[in-house]
Amino acid sequence: MTLIQAIIIAIIQGSTEQFPISSLGHAAIVPAILHWPVDLHGEMFLPLLVMLHLGTCVALLVFFWRDWVALFTGAAGRHGVTIQMDSIRILALLIVATIPAVLIGGLFEHAIRSLFGTARYAAVFLTLNGIMLLLVDRMRAGLLPASNRSLASLGFGEALVIGLFQCLAFFPGLSRSGACIVGGLLRGLSHENSARFAFLMAQPVILAATVLEALKLRHAPPQPEQMHMAIIASIVAAVVALVCTGILMRYFRDHEDWALRPFGWYCIVAGGAAFAYLSF
Repeated sequence: MTLIQAIIIAIIQGSTEQFPISSLGHAAIVPAILHWPVDLHGEMFLPLLVMLHLGTCVALLVFFWRDWVALFTGAAGRHGVTIQMDSIRILALLIVATIPAVLIGGLFEHAIRSLFGTARYAAVFLTLNGIMLLLVDRMRAGLLPASNRSLASLGFGEALVIGLFQCLAFFPGLSRSGACIVGGLLRGLSHENSARFAFLMAQPVILAATVLEALKLRHAPPQPEQMHMAIIASIVAAVVALVCTGILMRYFRDHEDWALRPFGWYCIVAGGAAFAYLSF
């Protein structure tokens, strides 16, 4: 892989991890369309994968640091009893929501990606991701509960359901953030609160995945040039992810009635076009 290719993949990772359009799906589809000889599961790609995840996680931590400070200081009782109880509840909800990804990911992630890890499968799931986004956005017109709930009002069963939605992202092409936002919308959260919960719960999951991937580097230590390339790519991914997170949160705040539709149509068109190109 060249440095230019690594930077392009970093830009894709930084933007598509935040937007509900599947970073893993794009990481599988784009190199295949451009005929890059990149093995996403190979040892040569592992250092880049670790650093891209680290860059994305750092970007989310930087953007949401005020939320974490508010939650932990609130849980410590520095802002009154009511806020303390709400903060403790939200932290507990985030823990519950991450349980499915830990359990299902540990048991089935490798098998799922081995079976469905090709670019054509990713294109199919990207199309399905778009259909999911459009369906749920249209359902909100009258079938779903009101979208004015706070995060603290969620039940633990509801948090578990949102966590199960997150597991859809083990299929390349189905967006983690998109699935979590859909899960939140189905429980009556606004787009903005759904995205906030999705990104807060993403940080421990991404960090855990980064640590697990990094441990594999003990068996295949990267060459200095590989590490230099991976560091540059991680910085690019972090900057892009930070900017995209800010754009997305503002966008959701201002477009509550139809926020997922542009992403849904993009996924359907891009997924369908990619499948056609890769098949014929």
